[in-house]
Amino acid sequence: MKKKIQTVQTLLDSLPFIKKFYAQTIVIKYGGAAQIDEKLKESFAVDILMLYMVGIKPVIVHGGGKRITEILGALNIKTEFKDGVRVTTKESIKIAEMVLSGEINKEIVNMLNQHGAKAIGINGKDMSFMKAKELVGYTGEITSIDGIFVNKLLSENLIPVIAPIACGNSPTHPGFNINADTAASEIAAAINARRVIFLTDTPGVLDKNKELLSSLSEEEIKNLKENGTIAGGMIPKVDAALSAVSKGVEKAHIIDGRVEHSILLELLTSEGIGTEIKE
Repeated sequence: MKKKIQTVQTLLDSLPFIKKFYAQTIVIKYGGAAQIDEKLKESFAVDILMLYMVGIKPVIVHGGGKRITEILGALNIKTEFKDGVRVTTKESIKIAEMVLSGEINKEIVNMLNQHGAKAIGINGKDMSFMKAKELVGYTGEITSIDGIFVNKLLSENLIPVIAPIACGNSPTHPGFNINADTAASEIAAAINARRVIFLTDTPGVLDKNKELLSSLSEEEIKNLKENGTIAGGMIPKVDAALSAVSKGVEKAHIIDGRVEHSILLELLTSEGIGTEIKE
């Protein structure tokens, strides 16, 4: 009986957060171990279904860099990075779209639908809702996002699952590969999302002693960059988080996707598990 009461108490503890986020849009960047490990895939699907069933509107933006690199290697196509950004060539953009839109996107959509959600897979070429210009090669920088299109899908009670491929500026352009963190940030701003969550392979933003920093402002992030605490791959994530917040998203969260049910723990508990970023 005691265990049953504890279960009910857990549900009751989440009620204020369910009420807070009811009918609100949450953008989730899905990547890292959570996208590869079978047990974590299941945990992710359950988390999204839970949000969906209690009236929260999830939007999934996924990456797939490791799989793209794997396929390119099998085809003997060189992978090059510049300042941490993949240099996508005309040859590799076709592979990137095939992997992101044709393989990973459909796997996520099927996984969610099998659990009882109503998910639909899209990329930026659909309705030309995400447009970009050249950043380096066929890696693009987003120039515009049609938030009305994504919100229309949400109004139909669908979960958009978005592959970060944007369309170019001509009918024959093969498109642009977009950094998934950046895409999630820009999409969150364009659709007036309440929150954006980045799943990573670290607990969040850590201090010099490797302790979790549970909350950060823009000024604090600036100082942590200057003293080298925030470095390497964490820089583009915090930059994407700050960009979303500066454009109207209430808060951004960087959380550990290696923890089962990390999304629910971050959104629906008072303590959370990662780093929240706010103005």
